[in-house]
Amino acid sequence: MRSMTQLLEKALSQVAKLPASEQDAMAAIVLEELASEQRWAESFEKSQGLLAKLADKALAEHAARRTKPL
Repeated sequence: MRSMTQLLEKALSQVAKLPASEQDAMAAIVLEELASEQRWAESFEKSQGLLAKLADKALAEHAARRTKPL
């Protein structure tokens, strides 16, 4: 089991001092952010094949001198 970082402990200590409704609001924000990160990670993982194909296409176009410098 991992332990919390000092910064996270400090943040949670401050949140614990808030009224219950504000604690719940903070918890909802954190949980939504964690869920968003999970969705992003899953989406990125699923797109690896497509990203590889796009990279190969871009490299082929560059090798064929069909690209322009930015």
